[in-house]
Amino acid sequence: MQRTMLLVCTLLSGAALADAVDVSVDARVMKGAQPAVQVNVLESIAGFHLVLEGSGGEKLDVKGGGRPGTTRSLLLPHKAEGQVHWKGELTVNAPNAMVSSMALEFDTEVVGRLKLEVKNEDIDVAHRRLAFSANHAVTKAHLKVLTESGALAVDDDVPFEAARPGTKLTVTWPETSSRVMTVDVRAFDQAGLYDSVEVTQWQVDIPHEEVNFDSGKWDVRDDEKAKLEASYELIAEAVEKYGALANLKLYIVGHTDTVGANAANRTLSLNRARAIGAWLRKKGLRLPVLYEGFGEEALLVQTADETAEPKNRRAEYIIAIDSPAPGNMPFPPKWQKL
Repeated sequence: MQRTMLLVCTLLSGAALADAVDVSVDARVMKGAQPAVQVNVLESIAGFHLVLEGSGGEKLDVKGGGRPGTTRSLLLPHKAEGQVHWKGELTVNAPNAMVSSMALEFDTEVVGRLKLEVKNEDIDVAHRRLAFSANHAVTKAHLKVLTESGALAVDDDVPFEAARPGTKLTVTWPETSSRVMTVDVRAFDQAGLYDSVEVTQWQVDIPHEEVNFDSGKWDVRDDEKAKLEASYELIAEAVEKYGALANLKLYIVGHTDTVGANAANRTLSLNRARAIGAWLRKKGLRLPVLYEGFGEEALLVQTADETAEPKNRRAEYIIAIDSPAPGNMPFPPKWQKL
C-alpha cells in the first residue's frame, strides 16, 4: 500500500490556531482492497466535510468529526483496476464557528497481480531466446538459464524501459557448451510486483531394447525382464547425473502396429506403457511415472492397415521435467500418473 500525505489544514481565528487536521491517501493498493482518504484529527474541531469527484464519475461526500487523535478512514469508490484522478475540497469547522477549506487533487490506483504470458511460438531454446508479455509495464526481468552441466549460462537482470502493458519483450542468452535445462524469467513492474515463468523443454530419451508382449496382452513375460533391467540401469544413470538439478519424471509412451481396431490398439498401447512403468516402479524406481498410449496413430514405419510391422510395436522412455513432446505426436497426450 502506498500512502500519500496531502496537506495540513490550519484554522485561523485572529491568531493562528494549532494545526487542526492532516489528510493522507492510501493511493496505491492491490486488487481486493480500496484506496482511502485518512483524516487525522489533531486538535478540537466542530466537524469536517469532504467532497471528492473522480475522473470516472466516482463521488464521495462525507461529513464527520472526532476528538483529537481520532483518524477517520474514508473508502473511495473505485473501479476494479486502474487509476482514478480525484478533485475536491475538505472543509473544517472550528469550535468558534470559523471555517477553513482546502482544495484537494490526487491520483489513486488499484493494481492487479502482475501476470506474464509466454506463447509456444515465442519459445526458441535452440536459438537461445524467449519472448513474453505482461499486463503491467515491465521495468526489468531477471533471467536465469541452467544447463545440464549444472552451470548457469545467465543469472542477471535484463532492463526494459517500462514497456507498455502487452508489449512483447525478448530475452536472450549466450551459446552454451551443454544443453539448456531450464529457462526462468522473473519480470518486475514499476511497483516491484513480479511474476515468473519457467521453460523446461529439456528431455532425455532412454535408448532401450523393445519389450515383446503376447498378442493382445500387456503382462511382462519373464523372458523379457532382462530388457527392462537394462533400461532401469540407464534410467538410474540419468537420474544420478541430472536429478540434483531439477525434479525429474519418467514418461512412458506406448505404440502398436496397425493390426486390429484403432480404439483397441490405443487401449493396448496404454496398458503396455502402464505395465512397463509398474515393473520399473516395483524394481525400485522412485521417480514419478506418467504414461500414455498412442496406439497406431504415431507409426515409426508407415504401413497399410492390418500390417504386422514389428518396428511399430514400441515404447518411448523419456526423462523430463515437464510434459515432453514425443516425435510425431498425433494428439496432445493426457498423461496418467502411475
